[in-house]
Amino acid sequence: MPAQEVIHALTGTVTSINASTRVITVLQDNRATGEFHPKVNSKTRVALDKTIAGGTTAAEAFNTEGAYVIVFYFGGAEDKTVVALKNLGAGPFTSTEGTVTKFEAHAHSLLVQDSGGALQTFRLTSDSIAEGNFGAVDGLKFQAQKGDHVRIVAGMVDGVATALFVRDN
Repeated sequence: MPAQEVIHALTGTVTSINASTRVITVLQDNRATGEFHPKVNSKTRVALDKTIAGGTTAAEAFNTEGAYVIVFYFGGAEDKTVVALKNLGAGPFTSTEGTVTKFEAHAHSLLVQDSGGALQTFRLTSDSIAEGNFGAVDGLKFQAQKGDHVRIVAGMVDGVATALFVRDN
C-alpha cells in the first residue's frame, strides 16, 4: 500500500495555466515563481482534510488566471504536485508577519505583534487555512504558542479581521 501524501498550502497569484499540460504557475507571496504539476498517478493517496476540501476547486477544474489563491500541494521544492486551489476572491487582503503574543484556542483568536511593534488580533474560522509542520489544516485545528513567528493573510469578514491563511514559520 503506497504512503499517503501530506498536503501543504501556500498563497499567491495564478499567473498562467498551461492548457495542454495543466501546469499551474503561481507568483507566490514570497516573490518566488512556482510551477505546480498535475497529479499523474491516480493511485497516489492524499490527505486533504474534508473541511478544507469542501471550499476548494480540484486542480484539473481550476481555470482562473489572475486569481489570488491558496494552493494545496504535495512534494518537494522542485517537484510540487497541485491537488486543489481555493480562490480567495477580490480582496482587499492584508499580509502581516509577526510574533504570536497570545493564542486563544477557545475564542479562536490570535494576537500578533508585527515588526513595527503594533498588536493585531485575527479571528480564526473553519474557513481559515493554516500551514504548520504537519501540513495544511482548517483554522479551528491550528495551534500556536507564544513566541511563534507567523505570516497571516487576512480579510475583513463581518467587520472583523479574519485570518484566511496562517503560516507558522
